[in-house]
Amino acid sequence: MPLTPEALLARLGALNINVTTHHHAPAFTVEQGNEVWGNIPGIHCKNLFLKDGKGRLWLVVAPADKRIDLKRLPGAIGAARLSFGSAELLGEVLGVEPGSVTPFALINDHDHRVTPVLDSWMMDQPLLNYHPLRNDMTTTIASADFRRFLAATGHRPEILLL
Repeated sequence: MPLTPEALLARLGALNINVTTHHHAPAFTVEQGNEVWGNIPGIHCKNLFLKDGKGRLWLVVAPADKRIDLKRLPGAIGAARLSFGSAELLGEVLGVEPGSVTPFALINDHDHRVTPVLDSWMMDQPLLNYHPLRNDMTTTIASADFRRFLAATGHRPEILLL
């Protein structure tokens, strides 16, 4: 069973990771997010769940306003041609629904099927914002703590300038 947002936040607490979570109207897109994020400090991000031509899975995480070149990306990460993963695959592997894609969902990827790809500029920022498994909340986490979270899930991200 995938974790609930409450269980995720409890796991973060068990790792001594302090976060702040804000409740807001659901945001399915970056544009909707821009309307509900308000004055939440930190970098707001977008998340792309992708599958390559060889069946490998990728979670690309970048600042919300950054354009991701999906034609250049496969060469940068060593992937075959990329396409978006289906809603069914997303639910099966990460335990979230479309519109709620988040790197926090890597906690549900026990088989490590997904390779996270993180924007290097984003990772150099002090505060990052992601949905805590649902799109009606935003959780702010320090970049260093986010790295600790990823290590605790057993995922080794590729960090590059997207």
